[in-house]
Amino acid sequence: MSAFFASLIERVTGCFVRPEKRHPGRSYPCRCGRPVFFRNSLCLGCQAPLGYAPGTTKIHALEAAGKPGLWKLHDGPGTHRRCANFDLAAGCNWLLPEEDPQPLCRACRLNRTIPDLEDPAEGKVNGELWRRIEVAKRRLVASLLAFGLPVRSRETEDPERGLAFDFLRSPKDGPRVLTGHADGLITMNIEEADDAVREKIRDSLREPYRTLLGHFRHEAGHYYWDLLIAGTPWHEPFRAVFGDERADYAAALKRNYEQGPDPDWPQRHVTSYASVHPWEDWAETWAHYLHIVDSLVTAINFGLGGDTVDLGIEPFGEDALHDPEHPEAGRFLTLLNSWIEVIAVLNELNRSLGKPDPYPFVLSKAAVKKLQFIHIVVMAERKK
Repeated sequence: MSAFFASLIERVTGCFVRPEKRHPGRSYPCRCGRPVFFRNSLCLGCQAPLGYAPGTTKIHALEAAGKPGLWKLHDGPGTHRRCANFDLAAGCNWLLPEEDPQPLCRACRLNRTIPDLEDPAEGKVNGELWRRIEVAKRRLVASLLAFGLPVRSRETEDPERGLAFDFLRSPKDGPRVLTGHADGLITMNIEEADDAVREKIRDSLREPYRTLLGHFRHEAGHYYWDLLIAGTPWHEPFRAVFGDERADYAAALKRNYEQGPDPDWPQRHVTSYASVHPWEDWAETWAHYLHIVDSLVTAINFGLGGDTVDLGIEPFGEDALHDPEHPEAGRFLTLLNSWIEVIAVLNELNRSLGKPDPYPFVLSKAAVKKLQFIHIVVMAERKK
């Protein structure tokens, strides 16, 4: 798994365009040479069946292995099975090694509760919303696995510290299902997969950005705070950077919803919601760290990197870092500054199409310090 990060660092420090190396959520070549993508299960060019193998972090064309339900990778090792959710509404295109005893893939086995697909009135709607939810969740899980972070099912692998998902829909007579995290269980209101509903909520809360993938990354941040920070040697350094999480959380939320964020939040946090409490600051910054790495790797994979963009943007320097003496400090700055140039272009492309900015945020030095802290934690976990 460490090859993902090593390759990323290598590429953002000079080797920007190397088509032979692919990463989660990017473009891949089918056996016919046509591009296929992370969510695809069929090549529209040559009609080859496709599947995503977490072990290789690639989409592969599949070839029959001689037994029903078994597949060989066209350009990879081993014999595989499709996830049992392939034929359901989720349409999961992930693969499992033949010897894996579980019917579900690394992503789907994290589910504890899925929407009701049998209800005669709501089953079709639930299925479509679940499909959208799963597309976003698989992208999250692929990134976490590529980082080398622990991703274990609370249901089947690690009942004490594993991860699980409940995908629920609010009953008509209430109460409303709230998206959130508690003790390794991430609950997602599947109504967030309805674009109209999500946009209405985003507008009512005056949020500049609200997406399914953003939800997953944020709530995963809470999970990894519990797993990587709480009660570990990182706990006190976390407090020095983000603040003391022992502050009354309920009171902080109440104050935010009644009074709004502090006026100077842009100088200290990545988003206004991050200013609510250190836990939310960590989760928001964690989500943005995943935004940054994932979007930069995608851009590089398609030939758009810091070496192809020249905007004259003033780069962040060592004075913006939490630990300028860290061995990877220089490379982190290269990653961050390359991404800032790329995202500036993507924002402008969206404006030219009359669409909102995909990244409507401006990073402060204080936010960069927090991003580097998360980078250091992730790299330390990757090396274990």
